[in-house]
Amino acid sequence: MTKRLIIACVLLVVVGGGLVGFNLFRDRMIAQFLADMPVQPLPVETVEAELITWQPTLGAIGTVNAVQGVELTVEASGIVREIGFSANEDVTESQLLLRLDDEVQQADVAAARSQLALERANLDRGQALQARGVTTDVQLDQARAAFDGATAQVARAEAVIRQRSLLAPFDGTIGIARVDAGTYVSPGTVIATLQDLDTMRVDFSLPEQALPSLFIGQQLHVRIEGGARRFDGEIIGIDPRVDPNTRMVALRGAVENPDRALTPGQFARVAIDLPAEDDVIALPQTSVVTSLYGDFAYVVRPRSDTADTLEVRQVFVEAGRRSNGWIEIRDGIAAGDRVVASGQNRLSNRAPVTLAETEAPEVAR
Repeated sequence: MTKRLIIACVLLVVVGGGLVGFNLFRDRMIAQFLADMPVQPLPVETVEAELITWQPTLGAIGTVNAVQGVELTVEASGIVREIGFSANEDVTESQLLLRLDDEVQQADVAAARSQLALERANLDRGQALQARGVTTDVQLDQARAAFDGATAQVARAEAVIRQRSLLAPFDGTIGIARVDAGTYVSPGTVIATLQDLDTMRVDFSLPEQALPSLFIGQQLHVRIEGGARRFDGEIIGIDPRVDPNTRMVALRGAVENPDRALTPGQFARVAIDLPAEDDVIALPQTSVVTSLYGDFAYVVRPRSDTADTLEVRQVFVEAGRRSNGWIEIRDGIAAGDRVVASGQNRLSNRAPVTLAETEAPEVAR
């Protein structure tokens, strides 16, 4: 029994040792095969770091409004008799937009004018009598006062008539009518909106720390969310008071809108130009990778053992300001360095690479 147990243990040790040895041999051979296998160079798109004229900007978000824009209302109550516009129609200043029922007021005007004619005749008669010495100064003064009162009554009645007509206060585009003919309206009822769409304003805010860099006439650029078009303008107003609750200062800019691409109420991104700076190294933002250890970029350089082969070196950089898809590099990259612009997730330090035929596309500065 003991002899059999010893034989079984020896066989177990031999088999186990053979398995362990085989696994070690296999792992060593695989490692040797992989070590001898040549690493295929990866094609990369690159951009050359260069000294540029940097245009720093201040960014903000704001709201687009018309320079002239109002909600049209009536001053009197009554029934709508006439609507003189259609939706989205261009109207001119003083154009009749709406007229209320004014039959009673027209009768008041006629009565006031009739009384004015009577008082004018009485005044003329009194002046003629005074010239002949028949009437007194007191009677003439009474006739003149009555005439002035009748003139004021006519002016008042005509003013009441004008209050029952809505006229366009300026040239612009009118919106959808919110009332119909026959509707009874009261003072303050909104009839429609009127907007001058040729010139727009954008209202936005910036932190109080930006105040020393701001001035009237400063150039700004507006982009609508989701759109690539840029609208140029300038600052036309800076609030002289900083909001004590938010520590923000309110600003207003004006931009031209010749083809009416901007619409009042739109959300806008605003960029304000600061003085340009020369000899700044900048790269497309896609060239810089952010990690837990800092920002870095891959620089393409010849390998030390052979100049015919290129490899990438991971270089940590000090990133600065960002603007229009570009990022300022304050340290780590020199002018003339060729930097990988995209596809860094496939790379590692000292990985062999080849330059792609098509370089990274230019980013607008």
